[in-house]
Amino acid sequence: MERRSAMDAVRMRIGMAISLGLLKPGERLPDQEDVALGLSVSPITARLALASLAEQGVVVRRRGRAGGTFVADSPPTEVLASLSASPAESQAVNRLVHRRLLFECAVTHYAAVNATAERLDELERLTREMAKSSDWSYYHRMDEQFHQLVGTASCLDTAVEVYHETLAELYDYFIPYPIEKLHTSNRDHIALVAALRARKVKEAVEISRKHVDILHCTLFMGLAQG
Repeated sequence: MERRSAMDAVRMRIGMAISLGLLKPGERLPDQEDVALGLSVSPITARLALASLAEQGVVVRRRGRAGGTFVADSPPTEVLASLSASPAESQAVNRLVHRRLLFECAVTHYAAVNATAERLDELERLTREMAKSSDWSYYHRMDEQFHQLVGTASCLDTAVEVYHETLAELYDYFIPYPIEKLHTSNRDHIALVAALRARKVKEAVEISRKHVDILHCTLFMGLAQG
């Protein structure tokens, strides 16, 4: 990803989601600003990426009240083939996955011991926000806040900073995903908050381990095909 421009990275993430059938022909993408927020890029980067994909026939842009950006009915296969992660990028994702899995278990353990009632209430609020989200962009933003807060709730001081850095790196590889599947994964968040409230350390850690393991096999670039 570091060798790609931010615009090319967005093009690839959207292109891979289409190739994998996560974004369907005719499906409307969130507004440009929401795409930018959901993929952690600037609005101008999102605009340039969408414009480039439109020029290549991967998406179509329509005006008017029912307008917006939509996945083309028949995106050019040769263009989609070019929008894929390299083996090196896939390896980078796998390394980040393993690092995050280690950190996730650690911060969850200590969150079950140290989380305050206020932070647990905020985690619960975020699960409600994710449950009512209607698109992947908003869900991803709430999901990131949720996991950042689990880290903060652990009270592991400077170790939390390293966890947050790893989390941010990995979120750069998120690709759009059907909201129905994301709502299903939110059940893990709900179960985790319940375990944290009950101070059930082993149960909370196991929920986090399974959650990270499953999501990283489906939601991150380079892993969805492997």
